[in-house]
Amino acid sequence: MFREVGRLGHMSAQPLDTSEHRSGALLDHLARRMRLRSESVLAPLGLRPRHLVALTVLRAGGGTGQQALATILEMDSTNIVGLLNDLEAKQLIERRRSPEDRRRHVVELTEDGAKRLSEAECALASAENEVLGALDATERETLYDLLRRASTTPVSCTETICAADDAC
Repeated sequence: MFREVGRLGHMSAQPLDTSEHRSGALLDHLARRMRLRSESVLAPLGLRPRHLVALTVLRAGGGTGQQALATILEMDSTNIVGLLNDLEAKQLIERRRSPEDRRRHVVELTEDGAKRLSEAECALASAENEVLGALDATERETLYDLLRRASTTPVSCTETICAADDAC
């Protein structure tokens, strides 16, 4: 990645080899397009992407403790309460006291919530087809596999340092 380091430790001013492709800007652009399209198809259903993630987790996990859900979604207590209030007001989830521990709330997907989630998934499939329309089924599967693999790669020390210092 680094071409040549000068006497004083500075990188040379040589331009990058144009044959080296950088994916960051393309991934950002594609993510932005997908996010905007997703938001537009979810809005008529009264959902936002964060609602969809919570509903998906609840469908997969059955009754889930409120704090466990906050941990899974990487949200703090205040934000999870607001999210669940939104979903409960739409009757998409139900919160109940745990029979084992009355201090704990168990969150469950309602029948309406499961239905709305299915509708949202169909709408998102359509949005994904629009955004990824230039790719055939095999290319989409390859893209999915590559993105999944890249997203599970641990963060390196360099990325952590760069994020902290904005130095890179």
